[in-house]
Parts: sequence; C-alpha cells; structure tokens
Amino acid sequence: MGDMLHLGIPWYELVIRSIGIYTALLFGLRLFGKREVGQFTLFDLVFILLVANAVQPAMTGPDSSFLGGLIIIGSLLIANFIVGRLDDIPALHRLLAAAPTELVRDGSFVKDGMRREGVTEDEVLMSIREHGIEKIDAVKLAMLESDGSISVVSTDGNAHATRRRRRVRFLRH
Repeated sequence: MGDMLHLGIPWYELVIRSIGIYTALLFGLRLFGKREVGQFTLFDLVFILLVANAVQPAMTGPDSSFLGGLIIIGSLLIANFIVGRLDDIPALHRLLAAAPTELVRDGSFVKDGMRREGVTEDEVLMSIREHGIEKIDAVKLAMLESDGSISVVSTDGNAHATRRRRRVRFLRH
C-alpha cells in the first residue's frame, strides 16, 4: 500500500507535465482542424489511442503510483474546466475555436475553403441533401462551423440546421 501512495516525482511536477501536455494537444488539434464533437471514424479513434499512449510517459515521468494518477486526473479536469470558462471570453474563444469556413456561396462551391478543410464536393452535396435541399443551385450559403457541423441557408432564405458532423481532417498546408 505504501508504494501506491509514494510519488516518484514531486506532485507539482505531475501537475506541470499534465497541464503542459493538455495545452500542447489542445493547440495542436486546434491548428489541424475543426473540433469534432460527434462521431469518430476508425482512424480518428486509433489516432486518439496512439496519442494517449505516446504522451503518457511525458505526463507521468518516472512516477507510476496510484496517487500520481489521481493528481494527473485532477490536474486535467481542472485544466479542462478552466479552458471551458476561458472559452466564454470572446477574444480567447477566437483562439480556441476555429472560424467557420465557407463551402458554398450563391450556388457555387468555394474551392479554397473546401480544399483547406479537406471537404469534398460529395460531402457538401450529401450535407445539402440532409438539409432537405435537392440542388446546389438552391443554396445561398453553406458553412462548415467551428464544431464540425455544416449549416445551410437556401436561396429562399430559410436556414437549415443538422446535427450531422464531419469527421476530423487535418489541414494540408
């Protein structure tokens, strides 16, 4: 029982390591695509599992105690809570959340936006159909929102929303 509660490194080092890794992942994922809340693809899940496995030693260092694990979990929960609160501040929200990207304007694909986000014409057309619109000509505006959803405004002025989300794609620069 004594080894379970004996830390291999100071508690504050575990906190610093955990928050540092959390911050690096948060900004790394922010730079590489829209935040995905909905569904995972198989390769998204594999990516998350591999990242979790790869960063574990960087967070724990030589510590493998039960108490160290609790400190790391607590640190990550507090960091996530703070980031959630900071996201309510408009200037910080712009740093944490990607700006919406235009995919369709006045019935035409916006190729630059689609290429930047890795969205295909077929994906846009599927989303438009899911919004109850048959042809791209009937779309005034379609936007890939910061949460990964696609919002569509038809030429008749009606906004159409869906809960469908795109899967995460990495930017190609």
